[in-house]
This record gives sequence, structure tokens and C-alpha cells, in this order.
Amino acid sequence: MPTTAPAAPAAHGLADVTASDSTLRRFLHGLPGVDTVGLEARAASLGTRSIKTTAKAYALDLAISMVDLTTLEGADTPGKVRALGAKAVRPDPTDRTAPATAAVCVYPDMVPAAKAAVAGSGVKVASVATAFPAGRASLAVKLADVREAVEAGADEVDMVIDRGAFLAGHYLKVYDEITAVREACGTAARLKVIFETGELSTYDNIRRASWLGMLAGADFIKTSTGKVAVNATPANTLLMLEAVRDFRAQTGVQVGVKPAGGIRTAKDAIKFLVLVNETAGEDWLDNHWFRFGASSLLNDLLMQRQKLATGRYSGPDYVTVD
Repeated sequence: MPTTAPAAPAAHGLADVTASDSTLRRFLHGLPGVDTVGLEARAASLGTRSIKTTAKAYALDLAISMVDLTTLEGADTPGKVRALGAKAVRPDPTDRTAPATAAVCVYPDMVPAAKAAVAGSGVKVASVATAFPAGRASLAVKLADVREAVEAGADEVDMVIDRGAFLAGHYLKVYDEITAVREACGTAARLKVIFETGELSTYDNIRRASWLGMLAGADFIKTSTGKVAVNATPANTLLMLEAVRDFRAQTGVQVGVKPAGGIRTAKDAIKFLVLVNETAGEDWLDNHWFRFGASSLLNDLLMQRQKLATGRYSGPDYVTVD
């Protein structure tokens, strides 16, 4: 089994990389440039793979087990979160063979309700933090946000980077912020670092952000908040999968990937699983290392699963409306 906990830069021979803003910038800008045409062509090609029968049944169950069932709305209530938690634990009440989802993802103040709803099930509770989704707050406020979530029992924390600082080239500031959040999580919570890829403008920036997050101790790197126009795409996810593969090859440390936002159908989810298998490899085909950030995806996965089992398409009334 690969290393499961991110190591400090010194532990994997990259201590000098983060010694200063200039050394970090030199390293990140020294990464190979992204071939945009090649990246998008490969993502499109892998998306045409066809999966049938037994393999499709396996893929549907695997995708269900990788869902972070999410509600991140201002109108969230404890009752809504409890209902979501119940759905995460038993996605299909009529079929006990349907796997549970990986986690329920909520705002920090909803963590206690989520914990109560999934107690004893193995389903994790993830909480967004660090002034999600914009990340426009002081570090003190962001760390207080994280500590509130962890103290309430969050198993995972999804933080957002300061995109303004990153785009201005202040990489060490972003690095220091991630490491501070990593420290605030302690050993109680795994850390997912959200880049908001739709705001990073270029694939080169996404590659740099991926390495920056991993150097700073991310357990997962995550595409998006789901709150902007462009979220997870096959191409940006493929690029991040290449980054975690290369990072493990260089350091021995395995980091997970979470595409989030815009993945709504079973067909789309299976395309992403093909990307994982063909790019990072089978070691990432597990919900400890790959997740889908989604709210509506689970319903289509359940309907497609029912169709495969019975030959009938049950329609939207078969599943609960979140």
C-alpha cells in the first residue's frame, strides 16, 4: 500500500522547493508545459470507451461508493441534512445490496446533524471551510472555520485556495495557508484542497496548483466548488490525475483526486472512472483515493443500476428528490 499520509517536503526530498517564494516559483514554472490539444484529445478519446454488463454493474456500484453527497445551500436545515445522511447510508431503501456513498459534505454548522445521521455507518462527514466558496477572509478566520468543523466531528475538510494570491504569483502565501489548514486538521480530518480550476485560466496553472497543493500536504486535490460556471471537466481531471501519478512516482506519497461540479449522469461518472484507471491506475479506483463531489449524480446512478438489474427504467420517481 502506498503512503497514505502526505509527508513534509523534507521527507520526500523537496525541502528546498518551498524554502522561499522564488524557489517555489522556479519549481512550479519548471514543470513541463501542458499540451492543450493533446490533453483534450486524450480526455475525449478515453470518454468513448464502452463498458457493458458485468463491468458496468461494477462501475455503477464503484461510482456510488465514491460520491460525496453534497448540500451547500444557504437554505440548508438540520432536517435536510439528516435526510441526506439517511440517503447516503442507504441510497436505495428497496435494495440492501446498493453500496453506501463515501461521505456527506456540508457547511461547518451542519456537521453535528450530519454526524448524527450517519453514525455507525462508515459514511464520512466532510465539511467545506476556509470561507468557502470565495476564500476571501483572513487566515485567522479561515482557521477558525476549520477548527469549528473538526471540533464538531468532521472526518474531512474541503478548503479553497486563495485564487487571487495564486494568480498573482504569491505561491508561498498559498502554500503557507494550506500547511496551516493541514495543521488545524490534525490527525482527525483528511484535507481536500480545492483549486477552483474554472478560475485558474490555463492548464499550466492547474498543473502548478496540483503540485503546490500536494507539496503542502493535501490528502486530496479537488477541481472545484461547484459554484462557478466551469467546474470539473474530463480534461482538467485528467491533468490532476497525471499530477498525482507523477507525484507518487517521485515521492512515494499517494494523493487522492476529487472532481466536483457538473457531473450529473452515470455515463459521465463512468467516463471519469475510465480516466482514473487509464491515467493513475487501479490504486486510485477506491473511494479512499477518488471521489465525486455531487448532489444529483447519485439519483442517476441508482436509476441506471435499477435498469441494469430489472431491464426497466424506473424514472425519476424511483429516487428521492434532494
